[in-house]
Amino acid sequence: MAARRRIVRVPMAEMTGVAGRAAETIDETAGANPAPETVSVEIYDQVYHLRGTDAEYIERLAALVDGKMRAVAAHGSTVDSLRVAVLAALNVADELLAARARYAALAGSVGRSEDSMRSRAGTLAGMLDEVLEDRRAG
Repeated sequence: MAARRRIVRVPMAEMTGVAGRAAETIDETAGANPAPETVSVEIYDQVYHLRGTDAEYIERLAALVDGKMRAVAAHGSTVDSLRVAVLAALNVADELLAARARYAALAGSVGRSEDSMRSRAGTLAGMLDEVLEDRRAG
């Protein structure tokens, strides 16, 4: 059975520093429901208390978001954290779309390779059948 992971979705209000809203969690796989734990993370100098079943994963997500926001802030002149968050989200979305395109290209390549191998295997099986028929007849 696949390990169950719960992803924490932080509402946009949380990203702008508005407190009091709980993070929404989404189940990725079926199975036993591990107890969620509270994890405190810091993203762009703001502390967020999030709940999830994999604290290490949540911390990695938060570090990724924090790094993206700091990279955007370092290359721009804006101090508005909402604008920095939106630009960081656009960077993450760009990476996601690029990764999806690479995946689609690889999946298509694998599919074409499978079709080619099946075709070749069919041709070879046909040739082998012909040789065996010739030996039986001869």
